[in-house]
Amino acid sequence: MATPILSLDNMNQNLKGMEFPWPSLVVAAGNHLEKEQKMGKLFPFPNVIHSHAGDPQGMGQKPLTFFQQVMSLCINPSLLDDENFPPDAKQRARIFLANCKGHSLGAYTASPGIDVVRKQVAKYIEKRDSKYCDYENIFLSNGATDGVRAVMNLVNHSTTGKLPGVMIPIPQYPLFSALVQEYGMYQIDYFLDEENDWAIDVKELRRAVRESRKHCDPRMLVVINPGNPSGFVLSKKDIKDIIRFAYEESLFILADEVYQFNVYEDGLHFYSFKKILIEMGPPYNELELASFMSASKGFMGECGSRGGFCEIINLDPGVKKMFWKYISSHLCSSTIGQAMTYCITNPPHPNEPSYDKFMKEKTAILQSLKERANYVTKTFNSIKGLECKKVVGAMYAFPRIFIPQKVIEKAKKLGIEPDELYGLELLETVGVCIIPGNQFGQRPGTYHFRMTFLPQIEDVKIILQRISKFQKIFMEKYQ
Repeated sequence: MATPILSLDNMNQNLKGMEFPWPSLVVAAGNHLEKEQKMGKLFPFPNVIHSHAGDPQGMGQKPLTFFQQVMSLCINPSLLDDENFPPDAKQRARIFLANCKGHSLGAYTASPGIDVVRKQVAKYIEKRDSKYCDYENIFLSNGATDGVRAVMNLVNHSTTGKLPGVMIPIPQYPLFSALVQEYGMYQIDYFLDEENDWAIDVKELRRAVRESRKHCDPRMLVVINPGNPSGFVLSKKDIKDIIRFAYEESLFILADEVYQFNVYEDGLHFYSFKKILIEMGPPYNELELASFMSASKGFMGECGSRGGFCEIINLDPGVKKMFWKYISSHLCSSTIGQAMTYCITNPPHPNEPSYDKFMKEKTAILQSLKERANYVTKTFNSIKGLECKKVVGAMYAFPRIFIPQKVIEKAKKLGIEPDELYGLELLETVGVCIIPGNQFGQRPGTYHFRMTFLPQIEDVKIILQRISKFQKIFMEKYQ
């Protein structure tokens, strides 16, 4: 056999240090166990329940009828003559296809995306923020992920001789830490305040950036709002404080705002960083900012469609020109994702035939998520050995596990983290698959896990019943 040209020694070394929780040790074990069960192996539970991924439709959420109708018409234009499709769905499909080359989803689009979609996104942002939005600052992406990748790559340089630093919240969505590793940047951890419902403390931001300057040149501040996995929602004051900090430290703000529809607490509201930044006026309204939205979350749950957009403002004209050249090298995002983004930012209007049904479906999804968020918080706090801060946003709970010393010692002998051992035993005992907190980051000496409440309420109740049962077994075993 010939000697491989590519080996672990000469491959891209940055990739070797990347971590991402799909598949993590626990998730991989869950997938394996599920295969064994399908092959006839018996376990002390009827099925494996995957409660780890933020995939609404994968967890049983039904697609919205209007979105599916428009997408069907775009994919198969012959259906435009079908009387079973409402006229407002046909209108959107016709407009979208009229702006596709060859009137087909199979054609390339302009690299930043189809102009009619970018302009519709700008209208959506203007309505949301009550602020002007220039569609020339918007590019469409495959979900929010590709947009994040592009912007982080844009900032990936330093003239000081040190690595460019990226401030990342802990806990965080691990895309950010994975990209920092992939791009050879320096990760600056700032800890969210769990005792204060996962708030962002500006004193902690200052501590983190001050200490990091020994090792890197801080360039970017990542903020996830509403928070994943922590489930918090920032107030106007919070956002203003963060913007002032970023201005003082000359940091480019990267605002992950994909959960902007997922706010469950009465009296709380989502405010975009762009809206607050503009309202603050000079000099803060000149700060560079990239904000991201996705078709995957909210009430839509269209993860597989890979629709998303980024608005990037206040770029130097020369930098913007270079960035657009870089975007062009990616050709274009998925036209299916672009069509879905067009639907999401241009839903049925009150005077259109699809409006009532659309609003009924949307309201039902968001109301159910609110009920599940409250139920999960309340139930976790009733289980001895677990503690969960109130979930007021996003799609996840991130309860703290108070792990006995015997578990910590056993995990050390096995060469794994204590919360990984917890997750494996939870899976093997009651068949619930979660993601250990170490995959998202956590303060040293604390342990957590992330569980999504996207499964339908009947399944959420089963999951929590199983966790409660396991927790008793676990605590009796190790105390």
